[in-house]
Amino acid sequence: MEEKHKQISPFLVFFLVHSVQMGVGVLGFQRTIMKSAGNDAWMAVIAAGILMNAIIMVMYLLLNKQQKDLIDIHKDLFGKWIGGIFSLIWIIHWLMIGLIALRSYIEIVQVWVFPLINIIMFSIIILSLVYYTVTGGFRVVAGISFLGVVIPFYIFLTFFFPIEYANFRNLLPIWNHSVKELSVATKDMMLGYLGFSTLLMYYPYIKNPKKSQKWAHLGNFLTLGIYLFILIITIAFFSEEQVSKQIWATLSMWKIVELPFVERFEYIGITSWILIILPNVCLSVWAATKGVQKMFNFKPQKVILFTLLILLCSTVAIQGRESIEKLNQYMSILGLFLIFLYVPFLTILSFFITKIRKEKSGNG
Repeated sequence: MEEKHKQISPFLVFFLVHSVQMGVGVLGFQRTIMKSAGNDAWMAVIAAGILMNAIIMVMYLLLNKQQKDLIDIHKDLFGKWIGGIFSLIWIIHWLMIGLIALRSYIEIVQVWVFPLINIIMFSIIILSLVYYTVTGGFRVVAGISFLGVVIPFYIFLTFFFPIEYANFRNLLPIWNHSVKELSVATKDMMLGYLGFSTLLMYYPYIKNPKKSQKWAHLGNFLTLGIYLFILIITIAFFSEEQVSKQIWATLSMWKIVELPFVERFEYIGITSWILIILPNVCLSVWAATKGVQKMFNFKPQKVILFTLLILLCSTVAIQGRESIEKLNQYMSILGLFLIFLYVPFLTILSFFITKIRKEKSGNG
């Protein structure tokens, strides 16, 4: 476990889990899941959230048993080289989470606010903030995650505006889609919940980490609640056909928000969303750089700079909606494999190997 002055209070895990799950996905997840499940898509949101809570439980079984981060667990169970390969896959996964959050946000700014924005300069500005945060240490990253949940929370109040024009009969009839269609929608929805796997890296930085489990579950439930609320408003506000044509349905709903001091609220919403994106990128970069640093014993600042350079080059290289969607698909496949297959496998293996070692030492 880390030194006391580097650790955070257990309740902050609520903000760490929730902030890394809330990204650009909230602005356009409706079309993806309604393609399969239509007006029953809200069931997929609940199912995906409950499955993620089950995985959080499995993660805590592993972490409470081992009392180490993922890199040390791999080294302990598989040895330096094989464990290093598994750790590298997770590092790539965390980098992809950060890259998707950053690139998708830049795309929204390009389409909705500044079509001629310089991607390189804009990326450098955001990544400079990430560098400043990550070099400050994990407590600073946790602080940014806290602020990234509390400060922009007023944005979600604007989703009450479309209720005036909503027709909640659109939710009926309930359960008019097959189990297969709902399963596909649940799988697609899970991308919106990924990212909390960074818990596997920051677990040693939590004071009394066992007490943090309830906060991790509550953070995930808040994400579920927000997704569910926005989706129900979307189904009631648009028709299914309209949603199928909306890449960012959440942003389209902002068009009807009228305030005395601002005509186009979506501009305010998009610019405020940087406060939600920043913790997402910071936590992912912190987890990836911490992993590389532990594996290769490099200086932290050099690792952070190298990681941010990879993110910058990747952000500039990815052009167009198709490329971003492909990256999302790859990320989804890798993420679901690691979360739903690898984590339970590692947990079972950990208990099995620990038991064998105890028996051997007892016999010895």
